[in-house]
Amino acid sequence: MSQEVYKMPLIGDLAPSFKAKTTMGDISFPEDYQGKWVILFSHPADFTPVCTTEFMTFASMQQEFKALNCELIGSSIDSHYSHIAWLRTIKEKIEYKGMKNVEVLFPVIEDITMEVAKKFGMLQPNASTTQAVRAVFIIDPKAVVRAILYYPLSNGRNMQEIKRLLIAMQKSDKEGIATPANWQPGDDVIIPPPGSCGVAKQRMETKDPNMYCLDWFICFKREGKKP
Repeated sequence: MSQEVYKMPLIGDLAPSFKAKTTMGDISFPEDYQGKWVILFSHPADFTPVCTTEFMTFASMQQEFKALNCELIGSSIDSHYSHIAWLRTIKEKIEYKGMKNVEVLFPVIEDITMEVAKKFGMLQPNASTTQAVRAVFIIDPKAVVRAILYYPLSNGRNMQEIKRLLIAMQKSDKEGIATPANWQPGDDVIIPPPGSCGVAKQRMETKDPNMYCLDWFICFKREGKKP
């Protein structure tokens, strides 16, 4: 019997569709998330220490992501009942960095069949054939994959960086700009490179107080002080 082969989605691809049972009820992706950004992230297993700290941190930031029109979806190759037991343990027993009584209110996918993990390339045989790596897919309101981050099984993710990247992509979409290294909200942003010699010359000679150039190809728009 031939085994179905999945191609991992790349940046710019439509995210694979799926239906799944979760801790918050059944979901259909992308239908249930039309018009919203989605962060789909996998974890290797329930009742593991790194994953516990990650879920507590994501849960504590859920409203911050909702304010950015973004929903969180977790996934692992564990059973529905294992998810429920683990999330109850987190709420009732675990305190970490001042976080306690943390209730995880975003859906966590039961992926016993590994369908979601396979569709998104979350299984990497040289790491593990039975546990998903720490993958993060940031998916836009049109269900297009916009960013992919992968972490090893041993190291936790930086949720503030994930939020920063989401804000940066939303700003780029809205304003047609790019963001420089280590950009934070409120920092100056990059104006796309000029498409002609004439525009390049104009930029270098501009007197616009809201714009400055380091050279013809690298110009910035002033954003003012950080909030």
